[in-house]
Amino acid sequence: MSVKASVSLSEAQEAYARDLVAQGRYASLSAVVQEGLELLREQSQATDALRELLAERQAGTFVSLDEGERRTRDMIERKKAERGL
Repeated sequence: MSVKASVSLSEAQEAYARDLVAQGRYASLSAVVQEGLELLREQSQATDALRELLAERQAGTFVSLDEGERRTRDMIERKKAERGL
């Protein structure tokens, strides 16, 4: 469903959008704006997901550098053993 709306663009934005249409990359100025909004929505969702992940990690437990190195060595040895190396 489409909704009509009025938007204001700077001269540079309008020129760029019209150029994209002239190049055949988009069918209309509306299509350019719609794609831009969709990209912003996707970027916002990705940013929100990253912030959520960072918050979860910050709330979690931390290990010392020595413990982290030990766990890494153990993991590498397990992977080597699984592959017969």
